Amino acid sequence: MTQLIWFRNDLRTLDNSALAAAAAAGPVRGLFIATPGQWQRHPMAPVKMRLINKAVEALAGHLADIGVELDVAVLEDFAAVPAFLQGYCAKHQSEALYANREYLVNEMARDSAVAKALTIPCHFLHDSLLAPPGAVMTLQGQPYKVFTPFKKQLKELLLSAPPQVRPRLKGQGTAAAPVPCFSDPQWDPMLAPWPQDEEAALVAMRRFVVEEVADYKARRDFPSQEATSRLSAALSLGLVSVRQCLWRLLHEHGDSTWDDGSGPGTWLNELIWRDFYQHIAFHFPTVVKGRAFQEETDAIPWSSDQAVFAAWCEGRTGFPIVDAAMRQLVQTGWMHNRLRMIAASFLVKDLHLDWRWGERFFMAHLIDGDFAANNGGWQWAASTGTDAAPYFRIFNPTEQGKRFDPDGHFIRKFLPELQRLDDKYLFEPHRYPGRLDYPQPLVDHKVARNQTLALFKAIKEA
Repeated sequence: MTQLIWFRNDLRTLDNSALAAAAAAGPVRGLFIATPGQWQRHPMAPVKMRLINKAVEALAGHLADIGVELDVAVLEDFAAVPAFLQGYCAKHQSEALYANREYLVNEMARDSAVAKALTIPCHFLHDSLLAPPGAVMTLQGQPYKVFTPFKKQLKELLLSAPPQVRPRLKGQGTAAAPVPCFSDPQWDPMLAPWPQDEEAALVAMRRFVVEEVADYKARRDFPSQEATSRLSAALSLGLVSVRQCLWRLLHEHGDSTWDDGSGPGTWLNELIWRDFYQHIAFHFPTVVKGRAFQEETDAIPWSSDQAVFAAWCEGRTGFPIVDAAMRQLVQTGWMHNRLRMIAASFLVKDLHLDWRWGERFFMAHLIDGDFAANNGGWQWAASTGTDAAPYFRIFNPTEQGKRFDPDGHFIRKFLPELQRLDDKYLFEPHRYPGRLDYPQPLVDHKVARNQTLALFKAIKEA
C-alpha cells in the first residue's frame, strides 16, 4: 500500500505540505496530471505550459533522489480526472490521496468530484498561501474587501506564528521515469530567464533577498532596471513556497521585513497582495466567472471596437510606453508590473474597451499567469474591483513614460523604430516634424479621460 501525492501548482520536494504528510503516513508514489485542453480554454499561455512541462521533468528527478517515483498522465480536461484517479488508485493500491488545495472555482469542483469518486481518504492541505482563506477575517467574521486592513491582520497573524519551512525529505535514490511531452518545445528559448526547477528557484530567491531586495522599493517601478525578483512564475507553479520567501526575508533582514517603508517590507506586501487576491477569488467566486466585483460597473457600455483592440494587443497605439509594454509581453511572455498597470489603464480608460478582453489577453501570454492576481490587477486598474483605484484617477500614458522610463531605454529596446528619435520627441513622437514608421495616437488622452469620467459618473449616480 502506498500514499499518493497528487502534484498540481506545487512542483517541488522542499517545504511541500502534501508531500510531507504523505511521507509521514508511509511509502509515497507521485502523480502529475496535465490537462492541456483545460489550460487552453481558460486560457493558459503556451510558454507557461512549456514551463510546467520542464518543471515536471525536473520534479521527477528531484523525487527520484529521495526514492519517490513520479507518474505523469495527460488528460483532456478536469472532467476526466475523477475516473482516471479511480483506476489509478486501484492499480497502485493507494491507501490515501494527498494534495495541496487550490482555491478557484473549477479547481475546487474538480477536487470535490475526486473526493466523491474515490473510496480512499482524500487529504487536501493548505500550502500555497501565507494564510488560507478564512484565516484572515473582519471582527464581524466577513472577508476583507480592502487590502490595507487585510494586510495589517495578516502581518499580526504571521508575527504571532512565524512560518515554518519543512526540512528536505530523505530516501534512497531511484531512477526517474521519462516524462511525456505535453507542450510545444518551440517556446524553450523564452524560458531562459526563468527558474525551471526548485533548486534554480531557491538560488534566484536567495540572491534577490540577499543582494537586491534592500533597493526594491526605490527601483521596482522602472522597467529598464533589473530590480524585480522575477520569481512570479516560480511562485505560480510552486517551484518555491511563499513560506520560504518570508523565512528568507526574516533571516536576512529581521524586523525591517515588517516595515512598509523598507525594501523587504515592500516585497512582503507584494506577496500579501498575492494572498489577498486568492482570498477574494475564494470568498467572491463571481469574479472568477467574469463578473466585476463592483457589480454596478458591469453596466458600463464598453466599446467593442476589434480594430482598436488589435492595435493595443500589437503595440500600435501611438503611445510609446504602452506599445513597448505590449511588445515586451508578446515577445518575452512577461510584462513589468508597473507596465501592466499602465497598459491596463490605457485599454479601459483611454480606449474604453472591456477589461475582460485585456484580462484574457494577458493570461494567454503571461508565463507567470495567475488567475486571481491577474483578475485582481485588471479590476484594480479598471476601477471595477475590490480596493480599486478610484475611477477619477486615470494614468496619463505620456507622463507615465516620462516618469518611469526617463532615459527611454525601455521604450527604445522594444520600439526599434524610435531608437534614433531625439529625447525631445520620444514620449510624443506624433509631434516629430519628420516622417516616422510609427502610428499616430489612437486617441486624445484628455478627451478620452473626460469620456471615462462621464461613463463612471453615470453608473455611480444610477
